Formats: sequence, C-alpha cells, structure tokens
Amino acid sequence: MKNRMAPKRRRVLTLFLIFFLFLLSFASSLLFGQTPITAGEVWKSFSAFNDEATSHIVVQSDRLPRAVIATVVGASLAVAGTLMQALTKNPMASPSIFGINQGAIFFVVIGVVYLSLSSLVSLMGMAFLGAALAAAVVYVLGSLGRDGLTPVKIVLAGAAISALFQSYTQGILVLDEAGLQDVMFWLAGSVSGRTLDMLLPVLPFMVIAMITALLLGRAINLFITGDDIAKGMGQKTLLLKAVIGVIVVLLAGSSVAVVGAVGFIGLVIPHVARFFVGHDYRWVLPFSALLGAVLLVSADVLARLIIMPQEVPIGVMTALVGGPFFIYIARRGVSNL
Repeated sequence: MKNRMAPKRRRVLTLFLIFFLFLLSFASSLLFGQTPITAGEVWKSFSAFNDEATSHIVVQSDRLPRAVIATVVGASLAVAGTLMQALTKNPMASPSIFGINQGAIFFVVIGVVYLSLSSLVSLMGMAFLGAALAAAVVYVLGSLGRDGLTPVKIVLAGAAISALFQSYTQGILVLDEAGLQDVMFWLAGSVSGRTLDMLLPVLPFMVIAMITALLLGRAINLFITGDDIAKGMGQKTLLLKAVIGVIVVLLAGSSVAVVGAVGFIGLVIPHVARFFVGHDYRWVLPFSALLGAVLLVSADVLARLIIMPQEVPIGVMTALVGGPFFIYIARRGVSNL
C-alpha cells in the first residue's frame, strides 16, 4: 500500500508546484508591462480601486483580462490537444489536425472581406462557426468507409481540410491585400486588447467541455488500450470518439474565436504532462490544463517585454517553444501515449 501511495503523493506534490508556477506567472502578468506597476499598486487596484489612478486602470482594464483569458485559453488548448492525441493515437496530433485553426481563420477572412464585418464579437462568431464546420467535415470524412473512424483516416482528412482552408485564405488575401491588415491579429494570435466581455459568450461552453473532459480520464485509459479491448470491456467507443470530438471543437474553437490562431500548446503540453505523471489520463488531463495555463500566461508576459514598447504576437512566442519541440518529437518518433 505504501509503495502504491508514493507515486500519488509525488503527483499531488508536483501538481501543487505547477500551481505555484501558475500563480507566479499570473502575478507577473499583472505586474510587468510597458507601464511599471508595483505589487502594492496591484493590490490597491483590487482593494481600493481609484478610477483616476493610471496603474489601477491598467490592471483592471488590460492586464487582468488578458491574464484570465490566457489562463482559460491555455488550459483549453492543452486539454484539447491531449484529447486529440488520445483520440488519434498520434503523438504529433493537436487541435489543428481537425482544421480548427484554419477553418476559423478562413471564416474570419470571409467575414472581413466579403461581409464587411468589423466588430470583434461578429468576427468571434465567424471564427467559432468556421472551427465547428471544419471539425465536422473532418470527422465525417474520417468516418467514411468500412472501418469507420480510424486514426489514420482522421489524420489524413484533417491534413487535407487544413490545407484546403489555408489555400483559400491565402487566395482571398492575395486578391484583397487590405483585408490582410484586418485579420493579421487572427493569423498570429494575441490576447492584447481582449476584454472579459469577449470571453463571456464562449465561457459556458468551455467550462462544460473542460469538466466533461476531466471526467473522461478513466474511459480514455481504457480506450487507448485498443478498440477491440475497449469494446470487449463494454465501452461504447464510437460514442466516446464523438464526445471527444465535440469537446475538442468547443475548447479549441472557442479559444481560436477569442484569441486567434495560437499553435503548439496542444502539441507540446500533453507530452510534458505525461512526462510528470505517466499515461494515466485521470492525471494527464488536469496536469495538461494547468501546464497549458502556465505556458500561455508566461508567453504573454514575455511577448510584451521582449521588444517594448511594441508587443510580439503571442502565437509567435508559443511557436518559439513549440517549433523545436515538434522537431524533437518527429525525430524521436514518440509513439507511446
């Protein structure tokens, strides 16, 4: 009993340490930026807000919303990536394998260039619609044929749809260069200028999807042993695949709708989580959520500090981490999920 409890204690301790890193990154997001703000001023902005104090306004109207949004989006993308890798049994899978990013961006471009949409709320709606449609098309294409939905078919379908949407987007922007400036934010990804009001419309979907995902850990443990074994144990694998697909759409689609295309979190974080806790998805999923939040909040802090007073798009920062990691995974040939 003692030996079996030891790994659990280590996991709990590690989880608390990562949570401490999250608190540290969240506090850093409130403190650091173009306008220097002390910890005391941050505290006063919550305990005794003064609408005439610049530091209080900066914290409440800019830094707090972007820290909260980065937390929610980072956790959502990480969990979505974890589920995608479990669903496809592919260690290089991420939400973009469903064409979610590309579908969302394509619909945003359509909204800007052809529908003359300009409000962020309208563009968020277009992004979510495009993400959902792309995922639905990939799921249907991956399910065609005698064997139904298989990892290989869904990967091929995702790659094809992603390339299709990307080529359409590039074609439209070549014909209308003015539209490129309007959608640059969505192409690169950023939490700058986002408000909590922009998160609220999709937050209920993200919360429901996140809670459902965390409850699926035991079922996923059985699923990754193989379809035949899972079916033999009485699991309804087709239903589980459908539920996972819906969760991925809700988490990743909502994230893209709020902050644009932020890549590599869904690819990198699941591997880091499995490094800490092994392959028990009852632990991998919550670790992924917390690690994803840490990564995106930290990336946002670095994005605003590197070339002050300007900011680097947060998607560029995550790519700096995820690009080399992607090459490492490809060269190593990781296959054990």
